[in-house]
Amino acid sequence: MSDSCIESLARILVHYSTRIKTGDRVMIIAYPIAKPLVCEVYREVLRAGGHPYTQIEMDELDFIRFTEASEDQLTFVNPVAKMVAETFDAYVQILSESNTRDLTNADPARLSTHEKAYSKVSKTIRDRTASGDLRWVITVYPTNAYAQEAEMSLREYREYVYRTTYADHDDPLKKWEEVRVFQQRLVEWLRGKNNIELKGPNVDLMFSIKGRTFINDAGAYNLPDGEIFTGPVEESVEGWIRIPYPALYCNREVEGIELQFKNGRVVEASAKKNEGFLLSMLDIDPGARYLGEFGIGTNKEIDRHIKNILFDEKMDGTIHISLGAGFPESGSKNDSAIHWDMICEMRNGGQIIVDGDLFYESGEFII
Repeated sequence: MSDSCIESLARILVHYSTRIKTGDRVMIIAYPIAKPLVCEVYREVLRAGGHPYTQIEMDELDFIRFTEASEDQLTFVNPVAKMVAETFDAYVQILSESNTRDLTNADPARLSTHEKAYSKVSKTIRDRTASGDLRWVITVYPTNAYAQEAEMSLREYREYVYRTTYADHDDPLKKWEEVRVFQQRLVEWLRGKNNIELKGPNVDLMFSIKGRTFINDAGAYNLPDGEIFTGPVEESVEGWIRIPYPALYCNREVEGIELQFKNGRVVEASAKKNEGFLLSMLDIDPGARYLGEFGIGTNKEIDRHIKNILFDEKMDGTIHISLGAGFPESGSKNDSAIHWDMICEMRNGGQIIVDGDLFYESGEFII
């Protein structure tokens, strides 16, 4: 990634996504390979008057933890992570792994134990985000591992990153503001609506959104971004959905997922690959079998599935559902140790019907 694009990406993260101001305490989380972007984010935080801190991760540490830690060590909550969640004003997380499959062979039960231990920290983050006390954004720094997952060269992947984040634009902040304005029109149309039906080759699902709020996600929490989402009324979800794309969680890839819902709860679940892992995550706690989120991707620059949920859930022409924890600002009341996004293709005849009116068809908004 060119220096100008790194600088542009840092400006978006600090001045648009997290809106850092004088006195803000800001944690920057990344792996050593992301040093160029870390340095530019650090610089921009200082220029904005904030107080930057860094948390540098290392490859293989998660593997060591989940293979060698005792039960007590697995459930120990890092006090720094707890402090950031409870007291910091913002954090910028830069995904920058060198091995995306580090935990492929880790014991799902041990992963579940660790996820449960951090559920209170995750809830604190969600609650402070909803109240406006905490601002955060997650982005990516190009690595060979991510490029290989995407079946691209590192050069191609770098170009994809700054194209989809608009870091290659002369005025990227203006571009993201244009996205926000476009998506706000959709959010306003959905305001006060009651019921959604999803129809298509991969889905026949219905649920209530009565009293729920659609969120305009235009660069505030993720970069790249481009989606609108809400939290379905928990017990209202009925029907089935097939997930045609691989769904990754804790570096574990699950393929061929099919879910059946009744009274909001997943009552049947299957997968063609790693079904055991899927079932173990569904049983991590009661909330894991309910939907915490329904979202619609709008980013036209994201034109392929690359096995990175940060990009894939924003792909234009797709929807996604999330098992587990919802976002309080959307009205979701679902609580869980997991939040697992799964993407469904809609460009092949899929429809979104809202209160009987066709809102979206084959990947295009009709309104």
